[in-house]
Amino acid sequence: MSVDRVRSMWERLRRNKDDFEVIGVSKTIKASWERSEHYRVSPYLKKAPVILTHDELMERKRKNEELITCSLITMRRLFEFVAGSGFVVALTDNEGYILELIGDEEALQFAEAGNFVPGANWSENVMGTNAIGMALVEKRPVQVHGYEHYCLCAYTTTCSAAPICQPDGTLLGVLDLTGPFDRVSKHTLGLVVAAVNAIENQIALQRAYENSESEKVYKNVIPELVSEGVLVVDKFGYITYLNRTAGQLLRLDQSKSIGLNLRTLLGNKKRQNTYFYDLLQRDGEIADESVTINVAGEKIKFNISCRQIVSSSGLRSGVVVILRKDSEIKECQYTTPDYASQGFAAIIGQSSRLVPAIRLAKAAAMSASNVLLLGESGTGKELFAQAIHQAGPRSKQPFVAINCAAFPRELIASELFGYEEGAFTGARKGGNPGKFELANHGTIFLDEIGEMPLDLQAILLRVLEERKVVRLGGKTPVSVDVRVIAATNKNLRLEMEKGNFRPDLFYRLNVITIEIPSLRERKDDLELLCTHFLQQINKRLGKRVEKISPEVMEAFYCYHWPGNIRELQNVIERALQVTQGATITLNDIPQEIYGCGGNNAVRNRKPVFNVISTQRQSIKNVEEELIRHYLQQFRSKTRVAKELGIARSSLYRKLKEYCIE
Repeated sequence: MSVDRVRSMWERLRRNKDDFEVIGVSKTIKASWERSEHYRVSPYLKKAPVILTHDELMERKRKNEELITCSLITMRRLFEFVAGSGFVVALTDNEGYILELIGDEEALQFAEAGNFVPGANWSENVMGTNAIGMALVEKRPVQVHGYEHYCLCAYTTTCSAAPICQPDGTLLGVLDLTGPFDRVSKHTLGLVVAAVNAIENQIALQRAYENSESEKVYKNVIPELVSEGVLVVDKFGYITYLNRTAGQLLRLDQSKSIGLNLRTLLGNKKRQNTYFYDLLQRDGEIADESVTINVAGEKIKFNISCRQIVSSSGLRSGVVVILRKDSEIKECQYTTPDYASQGFAAIIGQSSRLVPAIRLAKAAAMSASNVLLLGESGTGKELFAQAIHQAGPRSKQPFVAINCAAFPRELIASELFGYEEGAFTGARKGGNPGKFELANHGTIFLDEIGEMPLDLQAILLRVLEERKVVRLGGKTPVSVDVRVIAATNKNLRLEMEKGNFRPDLFYRLNVITIEIPSLRERKDDLELLCTHFLQQINKRLGKRVEKISPEVMEAFYCYHWPGNIRELQNVIERALQVTQGATITLNDIPQEIYGCGGNNAVRNRKPVFNVISTQRQSIKNVEEELIRHYLQQFRSKTRVAKELGIARSSLYRKLKEYCIE
């Protein structure tokens, strides 16, 4: 949509409020316009009229120091995803005043023209309908496109914003991503929501650390954040907090240890503990460090994380220690595929359909929110789930996957939630933990979630809400701290309409949705994928097949790949097993693949160009060749324009330019 078209749509809404429904503008936007009129906001504002002085801005920053400190790192990470696209990342307080703004020079200059700068107020009662103002009013994530803005100065932008709240729900401010209306992605709002989740988690942790002398915080906040052993020691080495798990691990009496010196209790002269004591004095954070501690004469290996407590004056006042027996971690670890440790590097591809999905998945890894992966079978949903897990704060903890369609209805409940001894005939003596217990502190991947029976969906929903599981045949709830990633190849909204999937479970899982494209939607990645699988399978099978023939590649481009990446991998592995030479030929692949286009494998598909020769050609030569190919194939200029993704008028200009009749 052109700028002129957006302007005319904006003018149309200004003239006639009934056109909101005709154009398809939401009732929420319409309500915001009505509030804006009530506030007597001028729709023809060219810039924000309310802006703080330097001293006033500094005072607001001082009052919101915690919010700014906990947000800046995440804001910078978020900007990395949109750098160079004209977008800026803004942080406001709970009254709509911009506190921080991050962007490249060109984007910041554009923002400055409308007074979208630190100190400016972008609340609804000052600037009318915009994402920041609406997020403050609605207290939920909001996206406002082009002409939906109330004021003229913002109609060429799209803004996506989400409120930042304290653990108790009190509104702190808003995170906003604003940029050109024609460059917005459907994933933009998801990126903002993921970033806000990361900020809110950081605020909760920061408050738990700073309030180290508050017994109430120790008893209520820290146990909610982590369920391992938690020990807090002041700068002199005296224990100020010890939860039950830490007491059991260190064999200390929880009620009698508070106020006593840790070195005295564990043994100041035990050499094995020297490294542990040194870790407690280190500056900065320590994550998942393996250390041996002499506990009552027994050497026990622990996995510990430490974070220094810094007072409001900036002085170190103590340290929070989270500890867990190293053996417990090893018992929970699952054998994972080779790609699991590679994270996002294991996702091969650079196509325009794949890159936004990877970008959103990286943002999701920063947050603790539930993730729903959508995609056909074989597209790599578990690969994405593994990458999100590996890039997040739970990467050192278990990743447990379960396919909800792989078990009979009678068994899936025991697989997910475990069972007690005697729960059913054949139950193991001593019972058995379920996948949720095994994934504690880590990530559980629920593949094919759309296949889960309705009655089990209700149990799963309760587990997600209460963070507790009850084994089959048991009565005692077991607390679990698990990040949930679910995946499906079904349309869950359609399944909800049919009554096959619970809406409340859907909305619980559908916090961050990532759509993974099929292979036929990202054929630009075929050469990269083939090269990758060729190298990988050669190494595994001890083969030396060097390349894939051009005829096979043409057949690959023609084929529709219903089994997606998994099918491609299997086809290449089969070819490596049967080929007699160093090159995979048509004789080495199934007939349904090279026969997909009749005698001419490329008759109904995009032409395949030699990569090396294409690099030597100019873009115009390639474009001309594409146009000539499509004209010969379709004999319809309308169809050719559609295939090229351009307007018919643009096609006619190119036909004239290349002297094509």
